[in-house]
Amino acid sequence: MIQKYVYGNPFTTEAVVEEVAVGGGVPAYGSIETEQGFCFTYKMAEDDIVYGLGEANRGLNKRGYCYTSDCTDDPNHTEDKRSLYGAHNFIIVAGKETFGLFFDYPSMITFDVGYTRTDTLRVSCESADLNLFVIDGDSPYDIVKQFRGIIGRSYIPPRYAFGFGQSRWGYKTKDDFRRVVDGHRENDVPLDMVYMDIDYMQSFKDFTLHEKNFPDFPAFVQEMKDRNIRLIPIIDAGVKVEEGYEIYEEGVKNRYFCQREDGSDFVAAVWPGDTHFPDVLNEDARRWFGDQYRILTDQGIEGFWNDMNEPAIFYSQEGMAELKDVLRNFLENENGGGITAGEMANDRKREESDGAAEGQDVTNGADDDKKPAAVVSLWPLMGKIGSLANSKADYRRFYHNTKEGRVRHDKVHNLFGYYMTRAAGEAFERIDPDKRFLMFSRSSYIGMHRYGGIWTGDNKSWWSHILLNLKMLPSLNMCGFLYTGADLGGFGADTTRDLLLRWLALGVFTPLMRDHAAQGTREQECYQFENIEDFRHVIGVRYRLIPYLYSEYMKAALNNDVYFKPLAFVYPEDRMAVQVEDQMMLGNEIMIAPVYTQNAKGRYVYLPEEMKFVKFLPGGRIVEEVLGKGHHYVEIALNEVPLFIRSGKCIPLADTAEYVEALDTEHMTMLGFAGAEYMLYEDDGVSKRYQKPEDYRKLTM
Repeated sequence: MIQKYVYGNPFTTEAVVEEVAVGGGVPAYGSIETEQGFCFTYKMAEDDIVYGLGEANRGLNKRGYCYTSDCTDDPNHTEDKRSLYGAHNFIIVAGKETFGLFFDYPSMITFDVGYTRTDTLRVSCESADLNLFVIDGDSPYDIVKQFRGIIGRSYIPPRYAFGFGQSRWGYKTKDDFRRVVDGHRENDVPLDMVYMDIDYMQSFKDFTLHEKNFPDFPAFVQEMKDRNIRLIPIIDAGVKVEEGYEIYEEGVKNRYFCQREDGSDFVAAVWPGDTHFPDVLNEDARRWFGDQYRILTDQGIEGFWNDMNEPAIFYSQEGMAELKDVLRNFLENENGGGITAGEMANDRKREESDGAAEGQDVTNGADDDKKPAAVVSLWPLMGKIGSLANSKADYRRFYHNTKEGRVRHDKVHNLFGYYMTRAAGEAFERIDPDKRFLMFSRSSYIGMHRYGGIWTGDNKSWWSHILLNLKMLPSLNMCGFLYTGADLGGFGADTTRDLLLRWLALGVFTPLMRDHAAQGTREQECYQFENIEDFRHVIGVRYRLIPYLYSEYMKAALNNDVYFKPLAFVYPEDRMAVQVEDQMMLGNEIMIAPVYTQNAKGRYVYLPEEMKFVKFLPGGRIVEEVLGKGHHYVEIALNEVPLFIRSGKCIPLADTAEYVEALDTEHMTMLGFAGAEYMLYEDDGVSKRYQKPEDYRKLTM
């Protein structure tokens, strides 16, 4: 059962699309205060588990930390970060009482899950204007399925989007892309997509092509399609301010950009320099911006990824003006009587040397009055420089013109990425209503899951980020985001051969499987490493599993279910299974348990029931072993892909292929337990004609 409680005057986010009865009185769980903002408080039992929050840091069980929904462009996903790119305000409390809560609030909201007090869940936000949905259910899994039912069907990508994709910030020319395709095809490494980062544009202008590097773009798109490769270009949130740039001029003329309080177009610097942000919360502006995708679809493009849509801001004109004031004051009044920059640097070096000799923390010392005047006065300047990007003040400087009136951006900040991607999704319905386009985004809010998937942003080539990737998957699924994946190998920093292989072995199972890296980092295409046959094998296993992975994805999307589940959802009475966070159930037949530790030769796993341990070995060999319920140590080499098949279950397996459309799904083998059956879902992978009787086929082991 779901009830809705309305507080104040909520902004309509359209995250929930089904009618929900408005409850009278107060919710059955916790207490609510609305005198100073909004605060929900609930006393947790010792063994209560808290699930949800989608793209959030740390564990699957969210207890013990504080999380803030405040879409943030931050590439350093360290354990202390409270906000990432998404805002997914759905949680489930499971234990003494079991219930779900969705706080439909588009601004910053904080989830203190036993952080301040270990027994207290406290959800708070500045304004008491929100819709609260309270869900009662038999289990956490039941609550998730109820929630999925009211927020609408998850995005369904084209089938080719389950193939492997290669990306790198720094591919600039046609020959760069050709080299990537050649590197895969010549080494028999499967590939379906190559992603185009910002360098394909002319001066980083949305919906343009570099005039020198991409003449006759439709012919190049077709050249790639003839090799069974789709090009997937990036679209950023900011539109470059430039006279003669048609999209800029049209947006200014029709007032389609976000505006300052005085009505002038807000200016923020991003990759192109000065930009305006399309007012995607305004219906007319959203339709206009969405229609721009046609510029590229008319040239043969069938997929996109939206980026920088928190929206990210490098600096604003107002922010730079404030910085200049701080700098001017520093130089004129606060630098200790005209000390030069060189002298300040020498003072700082001497202080660091003295502090190091005395074992002091020279950057956070409490005794500031002992520091040289030049050094003391430097901190406001450094602080101002550090706060220029993604400034809270900047998010208060511009407005949206919505159906509900003029709204200051910070009040609806978490909706921007959602509505940018919605603009594209709605446009695709106009461009070709029966065709599926690939679309995923960096920033998101619940509701965006109907229009596209997400990738988890600018991660690092760190072993800890494989585990973080794994733990996010079921949490994202709970919030409707099924088409998800991380930058395999890590976006920032330099990857290693073993890290990439281990991460790919997890990526084999994620719907979005993409290797992506930042400019200036080590080249991490698979063919850049020795013993390329190992990479060929691991990615080849992905293609062998696509019939099963696609089938389970479609069943989850069409039935408001999840693709990834915590073990606790399947084995709720098994106390050990409930505690496991580094193994996940995928679909209804298999469990995955990737290796995520450097130099590990294998790992320990817990089996809640008898399962068949399967390893895919190079050369096409498969090793199978039935293991009983309990703890096991399993050896897994770098070039092996492991999975576990549940007792009495089986899965289909195809021969590998260079690209998805070449897969032979008529002549598959079965893997699992003798006598088991599997219901395969397989449609045309392109149209939106789902769940036809002929799409289902029973296969027997």
